[in-house]
Parts: sequence; structure tokens; C-alpha cells
Amino acid sequence: MSNPHATASGGPARSATESAPVLLYDGICGFCNGAVQTILRLDPHGSLRFAPLQGEFAKGVIERHPFLADVDSVVFVERPGRPDEQVSVKTDAALRVAGYLGGLWRTLRIVGVVPAPVRDALYDGFARVRYRIFGTHDTCPIPAPEVRARFLD
Repeated sequence: MSNPHATASGGPARSATESAPVLLYDGICGFCNGAVQTILRLDPHGSLRFAPLQGEFAKGVIERHPFLADVDSVVFVERPGRPDEQVSVKTDAALRVAGYLGGLWRTLRIVGVVPAPVRDALYDGFARVRYRIFGTHDTCPIPAPEVRARFLD
């Protein structure tokens, strides 16, 4: 009897949710948490998942992509856990989120014409002051029950 939950290779099939992209964010950053709440409201697919950089899921991503070890940035993870997993950081990650959200948000991708080193220098400048401007949380805020399943840690 065939397994309806298997892939052509015989392994378990991944649900759409399991293969949906994941956004890693600074779980104690006030701005980052606000951005996550905004993305949750705007997500046309309702499938983007989230994990704090301080959590176990992020540790696994960092182990697979060692260059992320010192990154204090938003990270957009496509095809998480698969051999073809890809990660984008800083402004590239933000542009991936804009593309994912679609609609008018997609027009923000025009910023991509600016060279990444210039965009990322601006990103780094903002990142250095984000705690002073937007504050921090002692711990990662607990998501609302209706979206809790979209948070991995």
C-alpha cells in the first residue's frame, strides 16, 4: 500500500506549512516584534513562519550556515531544512519579505537597485540604534493564540 504522505524518493512529504519560509528576527527588539506583528496582519498567504534569533530553530539554521554566527539581523529562510535551503540577511531579507507580501509591498523591491553594501550600511546604522528608539523586551513576547502555530520557538 502506498503512503500518501511520502515523496517520490519515499521519504515523508512536507506539508505546505513545513516548507513555508521562516523569518528569523531579534525576539527582544521592540521594532522587530512590531514588524512581525505587521507582517502577520499583511501576510496574504497566512503561511510565513517566525522564529527568534535566540531560539532553537535559529541555532539549527546557524549551524547549517556558519556565516550567520555573528549576524545580528533579520534572516529570511527559504525551503528550511531542505538541502537547497537558502538564507538572505539584512536588506536582502527585508526585500524577500516585501516580495513575499506582494501587492504594493513588492514595489519596495526597487530598493534592490541600490548596491547591497550601501543598503546594508544603512541597515546596520538603524540596527545600532533600534533598542534606544524602540526599546527591548526582557523575553520574546508570547504570540496571540490565533497565530501561535506560526512561531517555531
